Amino acid sequence: MYRIGKRLAFEAAHCLDGLPLEHKCSRLHGHSYTVELVLSAPELDEQGFVTDFGDLWPLAEYVANTLDHRVLNDVITGPPTSERLARHLYDWCVARLHLPGQVAVEAVRVSETASTWAEFRPERCDD
Repeated sequence: MYRIGKRLAFEAAHCLDGLPLEHKCSRLHGHSYTVELVLSAPELDEQGFVTDFGDLWPLAEYVANTLDHRVLNDVITGPPTSERLARHLYDWCVARLHLPGQVAVEAVRVSETASTWAEFRPERCDD
């Protein structure tokens, strides 16, 4: 299996409702987010790629136009945790990236800080 990754960065704010008032994440605050998209394919295309990195440009546009310098509470459904953001971006990629043949979106990882991350990776059933 071949795997490639694309890393994007954006700045955004959020607050997490439902936490105790003294919890720092209950207040509006911002992060320098990093998003990592992982794609896989069992074989390479004729050019030797899993896919051309240019095929991932729509994700970069989406991040820039929809997430960057926004309040994430206004963008995604539910508390805008890194876990939910990873799932949101995974679903967006599966629905909107036009990937060739057997190329699959394997996972999306979101980091709020240099030392933390959350990942969404669907369960796979191998027959």
